[in-house]
Amino acid sequence: MAKEYKIFISHSWQHSDTLEALRDLINARSHFSATYEESTKDKPINSESESYVKTRLAQKIGNSNIVLALAGVYASHSSWIEWELNKAIDLSIPIVGVVPRGQERISTIVSSRSIIDVRWNTESIISAIRAYAN
Repeated sequence: MAKEYKIFISHSWQHSDTLEALRDLINARSHFSATYEESTKDKPINSESESYVKTRLAQKIGNSNIVLALAGVYASHSSWIEWELNKAIDLSIPIVGVVPRGQERISTIVSSRSIIDVRWNTESIISAIRAYAN
């Protein structure tokens, strides 16, 4: 039986279409199984308490085999993405940066924390997950 990977995708809610596109790309790959741990606009952590949100996110990151970080330059302006990546490092969860389609520049918030940064290509992304996931 093939391994099922638990993936946390660190993303900006303002760019949730990129999150969905990445999930679609991964899900379309045959002979690869993934579940997702991140919170989304459709399934948010409903709380005004930053402490509670961080606790829930830490649990989700800790339950993951790998964190994929969308490495668009917008990531450099998100304190939540930076916090999620730092938490992944604290929890020894490997981080792979994924450069959104068409982006030339990438966020140093992501690239300084990732094991590797890959382009928007199914095989590159799947290969990185298989190579680096816990």
